[in-house]
Amino acid sequence: MERNIALTIIFMICILAPSMVMAAAVHSSIGALGRNPSAAPKVFTAMTIALIFAEALAIVAFLVVWQLFAVR
Repeated sequence: MERNIALTIIFMICILAPSMVMAAAVHSSIGALGRNPSAAPKVFTAMTIALIFAEALAIVAFLVVWQLFAVR
């Protein structure tokens, strides 16, 4: 039972961290667009790449923890 609790806590951390990265990236991008709207293509590209990497990290973490739950 302790193993499942530990894996659940690890899973929550692995999902919350990329979610916070996504929130910070979007918040910063909106702030940058508010200061300089003409830089929208560059800001959008950088934000999209950051979001893709954060989402990929969340998916990999999900798959790793899923496999750890499966191992008995």
